[in-house]
Amino acid sequence: MHEMTSLELTLLYLLAAVLGVVACRSLKLPPMLGYLVVGVVIGPNALALGGESEAVHQLGEFGVVFLMFVIGLEFNLSKLRAMRTHVFGLGLFQVLLTIVVVMLGSLFLAALAPGLWHMSWQAALALSGALAMSSTAIVVKLMAERLELESEHGKRVMGVLLFQDLAVVPLLVLIPALGSPPEMLLRELAVASLKAAVLITVLLVGGQRAMRWWLTLVARRKSEELFVLNLLLVTLGLAWLTELAGLSLALGAFIAGMLISETEYKHQVETDIRPFHDVLLGLFFITIGMRLDWRLVTEHLGLVFVLMTLPVLFKLLLVMVLSRLFGASAGVSMRTGLYLAQAGEFGFVLLTLAEQNQLVPPALLNPILASMVLSMLATPFIIMYSNRIVMKLVSSEWLLQSLQMTTIARKSINANKHVLICGYGRCGQNLARILEREGIPYIALDLDPDRVRQAAAAGDSVVYGDAARLQALVAAGLSRASAVVVTYLDVPGATKVLACTRSHAPQVPVIVRTQDDRDLEKLQAAGATEVVPEALEGSLMLASHALALVGVPMRRVIRIVQDQRDARYSLLRGYFHGADDDTADDQENERLSTVTLPFGAGSLGRALSQLALQAQGVRVVSLRRSNGKPVDPGADPPLEDGDTLVLSGRPETLAVAEEILLRG
Repeated sequence: MHEMTSLELTLLYLLAAVLGVVACRSLKLPPMLGYLVVGVVIGPNALALGGESEAVHQLGEFGVVFLMFVIGLEFNLSKLRAMRTHVFGLGLFQVLLTIVVVMLGSLFLAALAPGLWHMSWQAALALSGALAMSSTAIVVKLMAERLELESEHGKRVMGVLLFQDLAVVPLLVLIPALGSPPEMLLRELAVASLKAAVLITVLLVGGQRAMRWWLTLVARRKSEELFVLNLLLVTLGLAWLTELAGLSLALGAFIAGMLISETEYKHQVETDIRPFHDVLLGLFFITIGMRLDWRLVTEHLGLVFVLMTLPVLFKLLLVMVLSRLFGASAGVSMRTGLYLAQAGEFGFVLLTLAEQNQLVPPALLNPILASMVLSMLATPFIIMYSNRIVMKLVSSEWLLQSLQMTTIARKSINANKHVLICGYGRCGQNLARILEREGIPYIALDLDPDRVRQAAAAGDSVVYGDAARLQALVAAGLSRASAVVVTYLDVPGATKVLACTRSHAPQVPVIVRTQDDRDLEKLQAAGATEVVPEALEGSLMLASHALALVGVPMRRVIRIVQDQRDARYSLLRGYFHGADDDTADDQENERLSTVTLPFGAGSLGRALSQLALQAQGVRVVSLRRSNGKPVDPGADPPLEDGDTLVLSGRPETLAVAEEILLRG
């Protein structure tokens, strides 16, 4: 077999990554698992398609750099203060106790069976740090899809994950120092700690001010490509600086993210860095999968099984006990443990660092890697069935859920022809005040216990409950409601509410709030009676105020606004895009495009209906003759030389329509 060229190798990785992600998306699993499996399949120890390219491993390291940059970007002091009990209570004890117990267990096993488990205390410490981590990427994605981020267990899970992200920083400094000779160990630890402290202090004390000044200077040039290039320069430059200081690349990237997180450019940076982060991180997980030698794994199958089950069960029990000690119920404690029991992406990062510093014995590396991969593969299924597991094992949970439904039912027992508000954030509360002023009863469901407690104490008709669950909707009197209003900006969550309402009370109208018109047809097809896109409603309000101020009679203004709503915002859907609008999200939205027909165009003399533009997903907004005279497109006029058409549609459908108009 001939040696693969760089191009062939790149195509192989791209094809494998695409197939892996498509398979995971089809099974509703996180893409990260697809990357891991793909790496195993194409690696040198399976099909041996990918070879062992040093360049690919270096690109994988850049994936870690961008992962740490994004973690630093999401790190902010206000979030830590708000969740300090979960972060510095539950999270701190989980990480410290896991490191201590796993390290002692490893040393005990090494003393008991040195032939099977040969490990120094330095290697045991590095390994315990890796096993203390859980998967932020998998767990947060699954919790967001299940609308559990604001739940009792969701807040605890997020607090622990936040502390784990924070704990990676000292571990990145500690592990390279552990690889030093025994007589140099204390000196290397002291030097590494001093370097890290000096570098972080210098960067954080004056760094934020310098970063804000520099980003403002670049942003004033109003060049998107310059901003992205500068972003890459800052991230990789600081990573290089920390490596130059004898520390890790990842530490510098984390500091870069932290510096930018306190500036007003944070959200723009998140949008710009996402493609680099996702692609390179995917490559990192492919390289992790490629390192698995299944021949060694099968030789030590019993060890792999033990390494997978013992840490998972230990972390599950530890988090359960700690959650109970910090005041959680038995059901919440078990859910928190189930969500945090697996290995995580930072575990791979720390294990890779330990391997580079020759801490982990090569014979044990593959069984440890295999056990971590298998625990991550099991995570989506554990979370999927977590409710059944908890209901089966925790006898009080069924009673608590019954009490919760009873509380909701008691609140709504006398309610009839009421409005059921799903989500009691700012939008939901404003709606409730208007309904209350008009004497219309309402019941609100929300998953934030603090918000529910404060609002209920103030006399608002709000209860704790998940609006995406049929039981909660039924307990809130869904069949007796006059309307259901989904006030939160979450399309998957709104779709669940629509499915429950359509199956149980199809006669009840549902109003859904969205960010824009991207999912308008999807939500209408799912059963939404009205969809209110914030961006288009804002445009309508702006237009109505402008029309009233320039002297248009108020009755006509109201009619214009209502006509647009009746026509499902047809006039407002789509707009002419400029250079500032070409973001990933804007590419998916409808836009307007202008086409002027030249002499000899293939569509001249033909009526609009003959061209079947609507079948291509394109709407003709307006038609103007060469002399400037407007013509009603609805009258289906034949097209003439010099006509200018304004078309509305998505970028790809507009390209097809332009081809039809110009070439026939």
